[in-house]
Amino acid sequence: MNRNDAEGKPRGTQRPDSRKGTGRTGEEAATAYLTERGFVLRERNWRCRSGELDLIAEEADCLVIVEVRTRKPSPRFGTPQESVDARKQLQVRRTAEVYLYQTRQQDRQVRFDLVAVRLNTDGSVQSVDHLRHAF
Repeated sequence: MNRNDAEGKPRGTQRPDSRKGTGRTGEEAATAYLTERGFVLRERNWRCRSGELDLIAEEADCLVIVEVRTRKPSPRFGTPQESVDARKQLQVRRTAEVYLYQTRQQDRQVRFDLVAVRLNTDGSVQSVDHLRHAF
């Protein structure tokens, strides 16, 4: 049984440019949501060898590492929240340690939040959920 589409790609998968567009839409929605609520955005898509931090913000005296997960309607992939498994949490924590070391902020109070963005079928934002202390 062939599970590929006419272009040879597995069925049900998005093209990389479509996936990036979905992620970018989610990050823009998350950024707007957080800044409207008083967060100060410090970094976006900070990268190092161990991974990437989607958003780094400050709220009062706390440095907030924000993982953004975006989903279009699909029964196959679950909720944005469900996609942040233990392995992803560990990767984000390790990458945050590198960020804190490189920016000499090891003594800062740090919190890990999740912003879950759901999109409508047309790609517009349906909802933004902010989970503080997500992991």
